[in-house]
Amino acid sequence: MVNGFQVGAVASGLKKTGDLDLGLIFSKDSAAVAGVFTTNQVKAAPVVITRERVKSGACQAIVVNSGNANCCTGDQGMADAEAMTKMAADALNIPESDVLVASTGVIGKPMDTSKIESAMPGLISALSGDGWPDFAKAIMTTDTVPKIVTRELNIGDAACTITGIAKGAGMIRPDMATMLCFVCTDAAVAPEILQALLKTANAESFNRITIDGDTSTNDTVLLLANGQSKVLISDQKSIEQFQAVLTEVLVTLAKMIVKDGEGATKFVAIEVTGADSVAAARTVADTVANSSLVKTALFGEDANWGRIMAAVGRSGVPIKPEAIDIYFDQVKMVDKGQGTGEEADAAATKVIRQPEFKITIDLNAGS
Repeated sequence: MVNGFQVGAVASGLKKTGDLDLGLIFSKDSAAVAGVFTTNQVKAAPVVITRERVKSGACQAIVVNSGNANCCTGDQGMADAEAMTKMAADALNIPESDVLVASTGVIGKPMDTSKIESAMPGLISALSGDGWPDFAKAIMTTDTVPKIVTRELNIGDAACTITGIAKGAGMIRPDMATMLCFVCTDAAVAPEILQALLKTANAESFNRITIDGDTSTNDTVLLLANGQSKVLISDQKSIEQFQAVLTEVLVTLAKMIVKDGEGATKFVAIEVTGADSVAAARTVADTVANSSLVKTALFGEDANWGRIMAAVGRSGVPIKPEAIDIYFDQVKMVDKGQGTGEEADAAATKVIRQPEFKITIDLNAGS
């Protein structure tokens, strides 16, 4: 799907189910790389290693396993993560420093790297330009569906492709979560531009979702650009075009993660408007979205706007309760801080029974 990239997956035995659990992404040529990682102070060994190697701005391969997080495993965990990169590097005949590593699964369990070593020849043989679906399955843990998004972007008379794969269904909240995401493009992008593009796209996608309000230890988003399409992303116009499509890919993947959330029955967008700053709007949205009482009301299909008002009030953002309006889709539930009556309640109940809807909170306090 993306020029110059080969992808593959095998079952190494790390998952007791015997399902695919080891994946590899390989760029035929060295690729520029950018990454963002968990903000949790507890970081898995693969995160520590990959975050350091990304600083070089270049890589050629990513080896990923599921079934074991390789986190809280001490010095042996670091050695095991490095061993994974060496195994892949030797098999691909590339420098070990050009291989990144990511893991997801159970925390605190030692990694059995002998299984990875035994599976490596088969993993190399599995590499192909069409291996994306198998790779997406190999990185799944509690996910119920694989998550792949591809978009094509035209820059002048030429075209390039962006393909993203993600996993995640539990321990999800903004500032990264129990998720992995790998994005590959055949556009040519300098590492420093690539990092800025990824940071912006991540802020508007994975850092704006929440399922259970928890954060994890292994979260990694990597973006590789190998330049095979000869499409150069360097001037302001091409950067803006690429940013828009990259953000769309990550937002789509982020929504797929929420919809596949452990125990999730609803997909709800929280929109805050009329705040005096973007930061204030974000704080209010986060407080409402992570409120256990709001979530239980949504799950119970109870249009309890009082819980939303209470969450807004404890967000720490200065507000005027008498100025606030709240909508469930187009149904106005609250007008200037007060309920709009039984007819609106009935209409909102119909909205909340849908699998997908939006709650809009207008603070009427700014632009």
